[in-house]
Order: sequence, then C-alpha cells, then structure tokens
Amino acid sequence: MTAVVEAGGEGRLELTELEFERVCALLKRRTGIHLTDIKRRLVITRLAPRLRYTRTKSYREYLDLVEDEGNEEAEHFLNALTTNVTHFFREPQHFALLRERIFDALVAKPASPGRLRFWSAACSSGEEPYSLAIALLDAGLDRQGMDVRILATDIDSQVLARARRGEYQHDRVDKIPEPVLKRHFWKGSGSRAGLVRIKPPARQLVHFTQLNLFDAWPMTGPFDVIFCRNVFIYFEPEAREDLTRRFHELLGHRGYLFLGHSESMTGPTASLFDPLGHTVFQKRQG
Repeated sequence: MTAVVEAGGEGRLELTELEFERVCALLKRRTGIHLTDIKRRLVITRLAPRLRYTRTKSYREYLDLVEDEGNEEAEHFLNALTTNVTHFFREPQHFALLRERIFDALVAKPASPGRLRFWSAACSSGEEPYSLAIALLDAGLDRQGMDVRILATDIDSQVLARARRGEYQHDRVDKIPEPVLKRHFWKGSGSRAGLVRIKPPARQLVHFTQLNLFDAWPMTGPFDVIFCRNVFIYFEPEAREDLTRRFHELLGHRGYLFLGHSESMTGPTASLFDPLGHTVFQKRQG
C-alpha cells in the first residue's frame, strides 16, 4: 500500500509501506510510542510540512536526514508526531480527590520531611502542572511550612517553550471559575488583549524541562505524586510495564500515581499499587 500527499508544488510525495514502517520503528525506538496502520494519514499530515521545510524530495530522503546522528531535524520529527491535547483541570475528579483526600495525607506524612514533590510527566503546554500549582496554592500547602515543587516534563521542546511562558488564549480558561481566574491569572490588555498569563506564585512552583520517558531519568525523587495521564494509551504493554515499574521506584512511601481516564494498570506491576478509583493508584505498603 502506498499513500500520497501534496507537497507544495513539488508534485505528489509517496509514503510507501516500507517508509511508514521506518517512521513507526524510529518513533518507537526514540519514544516508545507505538503507531498502528490507522495512523498513516496522521504521519503524512504531520510530516509533509517538515519535508517542505527541509526541501527533501521523498520520505526516504527525509528519514535518512532524521536518522543522521546529531541532525537537529530529529527533534522536529519527534515534535511533529507527538500529540499534545490538554486543558486546565482536565479530569476534574482527579483534582477533587487531591483536595478532599490526598493533600491532607501528604502534609501529615510526606515522602520527605518538610517537602512535597510532584511530577507532571507529560505536561504538554503546561495546563496540567499549572492546574496542580493552583490547586496546591488554594489548599494552602505553601503556607504550611512545606517546600513545594512541581517538575513538569515533556518530550516536545516546542510545547515546553509555550508552557514556560505561561500565556494562553482566553478561551483556554473560560471554564475556570471567575474567583480562581482572578487569583491566579493576569488578563492581557492592549497588544495582549485576549490572552491570560499565570501569576508568579503558581509559575514559581513549576520547573519545566525536556525529558524522553524512555531515556535515563536524572531526578532521584522521591515524589509524592506523579501525573502520567493519557500517555500509556500510546505504548505497548511491555513499555507500560516498564514505565509503571520506574514510577513505582521513584515514588515515596505510599505515593500516588495518576493515569488517564481511559487507561488502566494491568500485568505484574498492578500488584505494586492499590487502586483508589478514578484511575488513581497508591503505592502499596510493604
């Protein structure tokens, strides 16, 4: 099977079965993401602009460029094919559980005395870690003598750049209650009209850094809470098992792991956690 795509006046570029397999193998090797054949059209749509930008004349030539050791196009390749869908307080049941049960338990018995550490492991453009920062501030955890920090990581360098700015179109926050908006966001005016920006107290809690989840992790933990939501769905069972095991090792005593609403924990590593409902899991004692 061969798929074709228009390429900006340079004729029709073909994505052959072999080239699609190369894309899939390269993406899986670099990120652990598993693409199925139904994603062929997505690959064409996402990579066609990169072929035009690099002036490569075929997918084979483009993939040769990406696989060339040290070529910066490899990062653009990954950025193009990784999906970034998020919004503030996504999956509100998770934030309700944090407020109603978990925050008090963490303050009473943090993984490390006097400090709380959170990790947003696929933070995209920042809405998730900033939502977590807002929830922490509104719960007053910063006023309880605790050193509170949020690590926010993603493989995509472009979305991380947007996340660090902490600036969003107003329609991205239109479902946030007005009192919360006033406490934690500045409203843009003049040339910034239509934009909002996270205020310093929430921004200062979050540290953004680029990280491929399948590379070595520089941080040692322990973390009290890890968010890795809507990520497992892109991985095969073996990769999910590996990640779950590594998250378990990095969580402190009775730490919490949050997955996405359509995800589950299966296989041998499921025995390492107690399910709390709503795809939230607590590190098992013992």
